[in-house]
Amino acid sequence: MSEQLKNRCKSLRLAYIAEVYEHIPFETKEQFLSDLLDEELRLREIAKTHRLMKKARFLDKKSLEEYEWTEQIHMPPHLEKEELLRLSFIERKQNVLLVGTPGTGKTHLATGLGKKACEMGYEVGFYRVSHLVEELEKALRLNRLSAFRNKIQKLDLIILDEMGYLPFSKEGAELLFQLISECYEQRSLILTSNLEFSQWNRIFADSRLTAALVDRLIHHAHIITFQGESYRLSNALSKRR
Repeated sequence: MSEQLKNRCKSLRLAYIAEVYEHIPFETKEQFLSDLLDEELRLREIAKTHRLMKKARFLDKKSLEEYEWTEQIHMPPHLEKEELLRLSFIERKQNVLLVGTPGTGKTHLATGLGKKACEMGYEVGFYRVSHLVEELEKALRLNRLSAFRNKIQKLDLIILDEMGYLPFSKEGAELLFQLISECYEQRSLILTSNLEFSQWNRIFADSRLTAALVDRLIHHAHIITFQGESYRLSNALSKRR
């Protein structure tokens, strides 16, 4: 393809046609043009997914395809696995709470659902809760809290991983509460925790704030519980044997 045609493709924002047109079989003009544009659209979707994945800041490469659905996972009666995987909860601005024993696959499932959301074109943000609180406290100190909130408000799905591993300062707890309150009925959350809701006073010193936070999270939420032995512990023990 000549430089002139490449520049025309660039000006029309047809990023991939110059790369793929030679590989499209030609039977008729209409078929060639249709297949060429289909390939442009397909490659655009792949590139968009990669951008969304990078922006989400997932911490590992786990996917839903690798996820093992075991008897340790207890779905609520109203929710089928297939419906969860369709991600209809995002469109409905509902939450998914993954609660239970450490090492039983909560983060893997949350990550897999988040990556599928990216593939479907949703804007996703993945945060370890302790890191998120640190970012909120830093943004407050630097007078950038409004900008940070604006970034959060552009997301369709926010994944909060490992709620309950570390306690928060009063300021950090209040900032996290405020963020979750602003998401209430506006965007979806996936949250993982190894603590039952009755134990959240361990990380939030204010019992009234804790109750209000839990109330906002569980309203319009699908609560999936995980029980049994840690996968990581089982794998470590089996290797020792």
